[in-house]
Amino acid sequence: MTKQTPVQTPTPTPLIAPSEIEALLAADYVDIFALLGMHTIEIPPATKPSKGIKPGKGIKQAKAVSLVKRLVVRCFLPGAERVELIAKQDGRKVAELEKCHDEGVFAGLAGRRINPFEYRLRVHYPFSVEELNDPYQYASLLSDEALYLFSEGRQEQAYRFMGANWREVDGVSGVQFCVWAPNAKRVSLVHDAIDWDGRRQVMRHHPANGVWEIFIPQMKALTHYKYEIVTQEGERLLKADPFGRAMQGAPGNASIVPPQLDYAWQDKRWLAKRAKQSWHDQPVSIYEVHLGSWRRQGENGEQYLSYSQLIDQLIPYVVEMGYTHLQLMPLSEYPFDGSWGYQPVGLFAPTYRFGQPHELKAFVDACHQAGIGVILDWVAAHFPKDPHGLTRFDGSCLFEHQDPRQGEHPDWDTLIYNYGRGEVQSYLLSNAHYWLQEFHLDGLRLDAVSSMLYLDYSREPHQWLPNAHGGRENLDAIAFLQELNTRLYKGFPGIMMIAEESTAWPGVTKRVDEGGLGFGFKWNMGWMNDSLSYLGRDPIYRSHHHNELTFSLMYCFTEQFILSLSHDEVVHGKGSLLHKIPGDDWQKFATLRAYLGFMWGHPGKKLLFMGADFAQRDEWDHQHSLDWHLLAFEPHQGVQRWVKDLNSLYRQSVALYGDDHQGEGFSWLDCDNASAGVLSFIRQSGDKQLIFIVNMTPEVYREFRIGLPQPGRYHECLNSDSHYYGGSDVGNQGVIHTEPQAYQGQAQSACISVPPLACLVLELDERVSCD
Repeated sequence: MTKQTPVQTPTPTPLIAPSEIEALLAADYVDIFALLGMHTIEIPPATKPSKGIKPGKGIKQAKAVSLVKRLVVRCFLPGAERVELIAKQDGRKVAELEKCHDEGVFAGLAGRRINPFEYRLRVHYPFSVEELNDPYQYASLLSDEALYLFSEGRQEQAYRFMGANWREVDGVSGVQFCVWAPNAKRVSLVHDAIDWDGRRQVMRHHPANGVWEIFIPQMKALTHYKYEIVTQEGERLLKADPFGRAMQGAPGNASIVPPQLDYAWQDKRWLAKRAKQSWHDQPVSIYEVHLGSWRRQGENGEQYLSYSQLIDQLIPYVVEMGYTHLQLMPLSEYPFDGSWGYQPVGLFAPTYRFGQPHELKAFVDACHQAGIGVILDWVAAHFPKDPHGLTRFDGSCLFEHQDPRQGEHPDWDTLIYNYGRGEVQSYLLSNAHYWLQEFHLDGLRLDAVSSMLYLDYSREPHQWLPNAHGGRENLDAIAFLQELNTRLYKGFPGIMMIAEESTAWPGVTKRVDEGGLGFGFKWNMGWMNDSLSYLGRDPIYRSHHHNELTFSLMYCFTEQFILSLSHDEVVHGKGSLLHKIPGDDWQKFATLRAYLGFMWGHPGKKLLFMGADFAQRDEWDHQHSLDWHLLAFEPHQGVQRWVKDLNSLYRQSVALYGDDHQGEGFSWLDCDNASAGVLSFIRQSGDKQLIFIVNMTPEVYREFRIGLPQPGRYHECLNSDSHYYGGSDVGNQGVIHTEPQAYQGQAQSACISVPPLACLVLELDERVSCD
């Protein structure tokens, strides 16, 4: 009997295995791009591949089987009834994919083609037919160099590839989504167009960098989206995009795909001038504004002004008052109005409250065309614990330290960035760059810098960990601030980087290469605390606290200071500036005018919070408009005129700003007359001089001798006791003649009348016109 050759019954090659379908439906497939999309497989030439649900019976054939290459396309489209594979080049139907599972798993061969090609999917739903570009047919769009710099902490423009960015790939417009979540088991893009289904658009993982990405063709602008993150423990988190350019308000808090809009800037002249500017020897008078409460509209004042309305109302006011800069309280998206923006969740998302990002650009542009610089409050010191934000972003402490002794602020119940982590450095550095680059801002004011610098900030001894040297300095934060300032000043000449730093940390405004932090300016918190303490005292006790006005001159040239009367001083029960002052209304208004005159004469740039410039009576309330109706009353008009004229004098008089940061720009005439409560000093730059006499008591002083540096006739440039400002009109009839009698270290002197609770400013007529 002749032996017969044994016949094999090979198992058909499945297009998608049951285990793969199960993992796909559970959104638990490890490498989704290796499964979905178009792939090359090898199959026996005479074998029809199985769909993967039921094993085939097989076909008898010879022992030796040669495999052939074919293209398989797999997709997951819940709700679809049929899917056709269409060649993009000619629009022809190549194949109909087989439905492998009722929930919408399809797979099929691309005919006898063996070379990958661009395709589309024609999807038949019960009531519609759509043609889609499959996101799983596209290769990664990320640059290895960009990812490397991001991981190293040296990426300045991570927002150009992280978050949601419009791209065109092979002639198809879409959005590239990219997020950093190195410890996630799986990350999916979820949005309203796919019913927030985390199985539909699982992202590609880059294990070396912990980054996940996906390109979604035909994405629509204004789509609301989040990232569904599965942690290693299996917990599912819904997170807003850390790099999202727009964000939905609470309670949704979704990120929003930004529209493709190119803004046509008109501020080229301003930027060119700014690049050549050194603000240290220029006048800087800053108007700090909370856009949500500067002025409101609506029957009950419940509506914010839009950016276009702010262009029409706020900018003319700033110009009229003579300010050089606007400082805006934080505009990065924040879910809680009561935080005023200081607990941001979407650092890259301009808040929706006042309009769209392009409208904010128009506002900044209009400021520049009006000659006004724009500074933004920027919060890098902490972030809130909102579940849709950065906290435990991928199930682990990613942006924050894990140890609460390093990662939490006990005062604010917020989290602290891990400044030593490269990706966090790139995140913050890129955000600062984003605001300056994309919105043409003229500087950033960093909130709560002291909390960044000290490991033991507002902590008990057991609540903090020392640095590697056993000290209390946060070495990582210091290095980050130095890198931040160095890069931003190099990249954006003429900007101002401003620190709110409330301690005596040395070298805040010193160059980095000289061991400093590299800021351009620092708020003078010591001057603010001392002078406001003095302001709140009854005049009969002020003689015992005279040093609260004079002590600041002991250190005011150690840093590049800004004298700040900010929002923090008129809230939380502190009362308005006017409310802090004792006495009747006449004394309150007169004292406030005198105090502001002293501030404008004191070395240092100026910052005044909105409302103080017309003597707002009530403390600031972020939920209501300023009390503009007060300007119907003469005393409030007087304060407003006084601030306007102070700004005008300041901008016109080089003596007040030319050597503002040097000791040569200031000299005392008399700082010791505590019993009279009078201060007198000279501000100067070159041969330009102004004389300030400030009386902080309600006494009128006649025949009060002061020293004067030059012989001749002096003119009262300003007198806060003028009836024009609401005063009693005590003065010197506008003119003072010197006598050749040495006094207060000067060769000349004069006897003058010093009005009560007032500031006088004198100028030599022959040298500067004071019209």
